[in-house]
Amino acid sequence: MPLVTTKKMLLDAQKGNYAVGAFNVENMEMVMAVIQAAGELNAPVILQTTPSTVNYAGLEYYLANVRAAAENVNVPVAMHLDHGSSFKLAMRALRIGYTSIMIDGSRELYEANIRLSRRVADACEASGIPVEAELGKVGGKEDDLDGGGGSAYTDPKEAREFIEKTGVDSLAVAIGTAHGLYKGEPRLDLDRLSEIAAMVPVPLVLHGASGVPDEMVKKAISCGICKVNYATELRIAYSEGVKEVLCREPGAIDPKKYGALGIYKVKHFVMDKMHTCGCVGKG
Repeated sequence: MPLVTTKKMLLDAQKGNYAVGAFNVENMEMVMAVIQAAGELNAPVILQTTPSTVNYAGLEYYLANVRAAAENVNVPVAMHLDHGSSFKLAMRALRIGYTSIMIDGSRELYEANIRLSRRVADACEASGIPVEAELGKVGGKEDDLDGGGGSAYTDPKEAREFIEKTGVDSLAVAIGTAHGLYKGEPRLDLDRLSEIAAMVPVPLVLHGASGVPDEMVKKAISCGICKVNYATELRIAYSEGVKEVLCREPGAIDPKKYGALGIYKVKHFVMDKMHTCGCVGKG
């Protein structure tokens, strides 16, 4: 079916107390894997690209891949710009046809983040394209975007004011997750999350979910998370598939052969996380 925006799917998740899985894709095979998983489980799904991924192949290439794959399934599929790093990039994604935009002003001072997020939200409003923003700083590193150490957690009162002043449609919050692989045990501030959810009307987003135990993700969803982002573990799954074939057959030269196992591993990882998010059967 044609691509949809994230607006309805996240509001439905908010009402239904589940989350939509959002998966970062790097190539055609990962797109195929995520869409196949969504189709088989009848689950709404969001596919995402970060600025560094976009720099690798271009917005048009990824959008075309996702759009073509989405035509083969009868579930809601959205194409999202993850961690949009500038107003210019956000507008490029909007014009090209992305159906959801994130502007990440979390590295800016609070008032500057408000101004940037408001500017993007106003620009996208006429097209009906929803905007996600981030408040607080999720630790670790998302591609070449450094979240910085000692991440500042999202303040609930600031979150309410931020939504009022920006008009964004969803909010990524910092409650203890980190981008990339964890070096220790994740500790999520669920009390803070519940307080934010009680004060903020829009759906909340959890970044840095790779490596967070499923039970902890489920608790976060029960406290108000409506979108869960996965990136690093998809890369690991795909790479493991490729390495496994090349290790077994060092002389293999057909990309379709090792790509197929990469697809299989990503697909089953995505299916597992869709069960964690509770979005199976919600398509």
